[in-house]
Parts: sequence; structure tokens; C-alpha cells
Amino acid sequence: MPKKLLSTEEARSFLTKRYDNQKQNWLVGDGAWPLLLNLGVPTENDVAADPAGVRAWAESWSQWKAAGTVTWEERQFARLGGQRLPAGLVLADAGEVAVVAAQSRRWETASSRYARLVAKWPVLRKSTAITGRFSALESYAEPDFERLFSLLAWLDANPSSNLYLRQLPVEGLDTKWIEQRTAVVASLLRVIRGAQDDAGFFELCGLAKPPHRVRVRLLCPGLRRLVGGLRDIEAPVGDLAALPIAPTSIVIVENQETGLALPDMAGAVAIMRLGNAVIALDALPWLRGAKAMVYWGDIDTHGFAILDRARRVLPELRSVLMDEGTLLAHRQLWAQEPTQCPNVPLETLVQPERAVYEGLRANAWGQKVRLEQERIVWDTALETLIAALSEVPLAEREAPPHVVLGDG
Repeated sequence: MPKKLLSTEEARSFLTKRYDNQKQNWLVGDGAWPLLLNLGVPTENDVAADPAGVRAWAESWSQWKAAGTVTWEERQFARLGGQRLPAGLVLADAGEVAVVAAQSRRWETASSRYARLVAKWPVLRKSTAITGRFSALESYAEPDFERLFSLLAWLDANPSSNLYLRQLPVEGLDTKWIEQRTAVVASLLRVIRGAQDDAGFFELCGLAKPPHRVRVRLLCPGLRRLVGGLRDIEAPVGDLAALPIAPTSIVIVENQETGLALPDMAGAVAIMRLGNAVIALDALPWLRGAKAMVYWGDIDTHGFAILDRARRVLPELRSVLMDEGTLLAHRQLWAQEPTQCPNVPLETLVQPERAVYEGLRANAWGQKVRLEQERIVWDTALETLIAALSEVPLAEREAPPHVVLGDG
């Protein structure tokens, strides 16, 4: 068979790929219909050179049973006379393409669910929130789609319920179900409500957010006596704010193992695993009376970003072991940062910190260089940390200083 003639198998393969690439657009009404697929036009020489192949090709199209309509045309050849040959395959709509692609049931499911959603919320029509969630529309089990629809309807009708997930009065709903589908719920609800893209899930849904939990270690025996001897406490930040303590130094450690390894220190409290939630420090009033603040994090872009966030809450915060000298002295311990933080201005960094941060972003010492705090010898790190806690200039003592260990 001449290569320029499109076989039924090739047509099916082509239309399957077209369906996969365009189904999201077709769902919302885009696309030009009918779709015409040219099957090729054999010349008289083609027929003469391979009459059996052309005959088999034409016969296969005469037996086409899938969706669409095969068009035929009469060709008049000088030597072979009149010949009736297939010319094209015409598909009336996306549903016919789905049949050819063996996706008919999924297409019908997605189409009917799309129609139901836009009937309830016309603003969703042609929204990327719909096109981007085609797989959910086509593959959700019927009970799951009913839960999704009912949840969206309830949240739309109750924009500020301030309920916890467990309290939502939607039949069959459970916390795990929602947690696995927050992206789908949020993308659709954001369009329904016309909300900003940066609105968090709980804010968007008008739900009560589980309180942020913070873990602290009371490194001072005297402070432990004030809370019944507890040394290691993890609780909602609001509960921790009520602790009857007045530490003189604070150690905030993103790396849990570093925090657990810290020895007893007079007047000291360690705070662990805050990460980008380091702004939770603002809710702890007993930080304000401390006399030393030091931040020690990984020497990588995210470490400096967390330092910047922490310093927005605690302007007096100082960093330790995050300087160029420390970085270059531990070259043999460098790793690579998987992904650098976005290039946003870190306005609270002081000049030496900014120089290292910008050098890391510019790959001045190598590709995505990173020195994790855990790789520095513990005795050396601890000695530097204790020295930083005790060497606070008198001029700074009017403003509360604290200790913050970064994002290991």
C-alpha cells in the first residue's frame, strides 16, 4: 500500500493522540467541527504499482465501524477506468473522536459532569479550573463526584462557617477525603467565589484552620519547674503563648535533631521545626523579654529566606555560622540545594548575609551550593552558638535578642 494512504490503524492512532491533547479544550466548547481527516488520494501509478494494496486499503475503509463518516469519491483513470475510493473521515464532534479513541464512556461522564457544574455555577464555563481538572471529571467514582458537588454547594452557601473539616454536614464526607482533594476543591471554589490566587485553602473555604503546632524544649531547669517539670512540649502556638516563663535566650531550631541535641542552658528555650512558619514567633509574647537572639540555618537560599522571615518578627535577630568564611571552610561537606527559593528581595538581610545569599543564587562557588548545618562538627557549632548567646553588646540589650537555628 502506498505510504501516503492513511490506514484505519493510523487514523485511529492519530485521533487517539488528538483526543488526548484536545479533550480539555473540546470539553468547554472549543474546536472546529466537523473534523475532516484526509485519507490520501492514490494516483493511477499507485494503483497500477500495487493494486492489491490499494484494494485492501479501500476495503478496510469500507468496513469502518467506528464513529464518523467515511466519504468516497469517484476517480477516473485513463488506463484503469472508473474507481470508487475512500477520500476522508468526517467526525461530527468530540464525542465521535472519543469513540474512535475508545474513550467514549469517560468523555460522556466528563461532559455530563461539566454540564452539571456550569449549570450550577455559570462562571465555571470555559474556566481553566475545569479544563485543568478533566481527569477528576472523567475518573471520579460517582459517589466521589457527588461528594465534590455537594461540598462545593455547601461551601458556596456557607462562605464563613468557621467549622472544622470534620464538622461539615455533607453526606459521606470525611477529613481524609477532603485532604486528598484540596487542590480540586480549591481550584473550583476559587473561580466560583472570584477569590485571589494566594488565598489559602481554609481561608478560601471559610473553615477553621487547625492551630499551628510548635515544638519547644525548655533547656533551663528553672523554667522547667514553672511548668511541672516538662522539658519537651508540642502544642498549638496559642497554648504555648500562655506558658508562665520568661527566658533570657531563645533557640529556634528548624532541624529537630539539632534541637534535641542542645544541652541545658540557663534561661534558654529552644523552638524547633518552624520552617516557613517562623512568623509564628510573633504569637509568643515571652520571647520579647529575652536578651539574646541568634539564628543558625543551612547556608543555602532557603536558609536565608527563613532568616529574613524570622527577622521580620524579631528585628534584633542575629545569624551565626552563615557567613562566607564558614561556607568556604567546609567545602568538602557541601551538598547541592535541590531547588533554590524564588528570587525575591530579602530586605532584612545585613550586608555580609546578603553577599552570601547573592553568591549562592549566582552559583559563585558552584552549582546550587549548600552547607547543611548538621554537617558542621557539633562541638564547634555548639561552642560558636554559646559564644553568640553570651556576646550581646550592651547597646542591644534594650531590645530583646533570641536564638534561632535555621532550616536543616
